[in-house]
Amino acid sequence: MTKDSVAVGIDIGGTNTVFGFVDRRGKILGEDTIKTCDYDEVEVYVAALYEKIMVAGRKLDNSAEIVGFGIGAPMGNINKGTIEHAADLKWNGIVPLAGLFKKHTELPVIVTNDANAAAVGEMIYGGARGMKNFVVITLGTGLGSGFVINGKLVYGHDGFAGEIGHTAIRPGPSNRDCGCGRKGCLETYVSATGLKRSLLKIMADSNVPSELRTYSFDDLDAKLIHDAAVRGDYIARRAFTHTGMMLGFKLADVVAHTNPEAIFLFGGLALAKDLIFEPAKEFMEENLLSIYKDKVKLLASELSTQNAAVLGASSLIWSHMES
Repeated sequence: MTKDSVAVGIDIGGTNTVFGFVDRRGKILGEDTIKTCDYDEVEVYVAALYEKIMVAGRKLDNSAEIVGFGIGAPMGNINKGTIEHAADLKWNGIVPLAGLFKKHTELPVIVTNDANAAAVGEMIYGGARGMKNFVVITLGTGLGSGFVINGKLVYGHDGFAGEIGHTAIRPGPSNRDCGCGRKGCLETYVSATGLKRSLLKIMADSNVPSELRTYSFDDLDAKLIHDAAVRGDYIARRAFTHTGMMLGFKLADVVAHTNPEAIFLFGGLALAKDLIFEPAKEFMEENLLSIYKDKVKLLASELSTQNAAVLGASSLIWSHMES
């Protein structure tokens, strides 16, 4: 019997690592997780992760054959196969992740940042199939981005192109602190955390009643704000409008830089749909050069949110094999 090829997609987060076995059609044949935060030593983590992947792989249908490992990680560098100075991970400095995996396998191991993985996944499995120029914006705890130009993902000189979450939207010493060490970065406004910060600022500056006034910052999350906004809470809706406005301003710059056919929004915050899409589209169009107006689609990702990170990471292998 001829074995079917599957790629292992691995999404490394600060708390958990999720992996799955994905066939060429984008069907996930099996998934599992391991606690990233349980491992102080990255070598021990990689060994444990690889072993768990192999154990899970043996439970698959005998016709499945692993052909490679695609890994999406914070500050992943595809040129070197490294994770470099990731603030959300325990391992400091430059981590030679692909090299550590290569101690356990001779198969291809490809590492990139999670937003780039999402962009490749959108191109192979999602709404960007057939597109040559598009941008993916990932909206979660932070803001990531991946740029595809002329059918190729843009990595830049040393693998870190496309960090628009860490471009300034409101620079200045009195502005919001960002985890990167700078102030006024886009992700301090456009992210789940940024949404909370905007909500609290709006509440502090207003006497309008809100069901969210009883929550502390730590107790608030984007879902609570979303649900309140859906119920018509004025403060919650204003927070979403402000978040979408800031995103739209920056997307107008993105269009000027890359002239994309479409911009895809992906991640938990994008699930707010019109609450985030309508102000983002309005303020993007308002700030576009006339030559770009009404030409760029702002779309929701077509990747399953639950499995998108695994799909995106696995797609690195299929892209590698095709090239």
